[in-house]
Amino acid sequence: MLSAVIIVKNGASTLSQCLDSLAVFDDVVVFDNGSTDNTALIASQYPNVQLIDGEFTGFGPTKNAAAAYAKYDWILSLDADEVLNEAIVGEITGLAFESKTVYSLLRRNFYKTTEIAHCWGADEIVRIYNRKTTRYSDKQVHEHILTDGLSVAKLTNSFSHYPYPNISEFILKADRYSTLFARDNVGKKSSSPTKAFFNALYSFFRTYILKRGFLDGYAGLIIAFSHMATNFYKYIKLYEMNLEQKRGN
Repeated sequence: MLSAVIIVKNGASTLSQCLDSLAVFDDVVVFDNGSTDNTALIASQYPNVQLIDGEFTGFGPTKNAAAAYAKYDWILSLDADEVLNEAIVGEITGLAFESKTVYSLLRRNFYKTTEIAHCWGADEIVRIYNRKTTRYSDKQVHEHILTDGLSVAKLTNSFSHYPYPNISEFILKADRYSTLFARDNVGKKSSSPTKAFFNALYSFFRTYILKRGFLDGYAGLIIAFSHMATNFYKYIKLYEMNLEQKRGN
């Protein structure tokens, strides 16, 4: 038996599609981190959903906290902007789970309803695990399921990811993710205005030119510019936090 676990804040624009795709699972945990939109109302309409109010303490720690509410030890970890299709649901429900194995799924990424083939492409990501065997790392951002000593089995089918319904979401996430990165690395990594500038510049070049993001049309330009802005703010915020930490010592 398997529980689906979702952490969410203000995910009303995609949550219904996500929860509809999880109808076959009898235990779905929606761990709401202070939403001010209709997230809680939407989640409360699904009989298989446990709606939990919880604090966001970084992506890794929050996902671990949410998994503690699951009915079953096997966890399918999803975001509110991710949607399964019938093929992947059938593959998951047909698994013979092995305790020393985690399972990776192929994720196809979209901007609005357009699949982004170059800037992002499809990525393979571990999302099914046994909470008695492993957990998420404690990283604030870029968290991952710990796989040391475990086998990774790849599922055949894919699911869909709709992270950005509009340009404003790029701006909001750039600010949020860059702050989490800086908090995660303050006192651990060095930074400077020069590093922030050139890291951002290379990020745009890599996304738009080397990865051929220009072939993704105007969405490719938006994504490349967003990557550039996020990387600039990551390292400039880290620079400021490092300075503040030194002054406090």
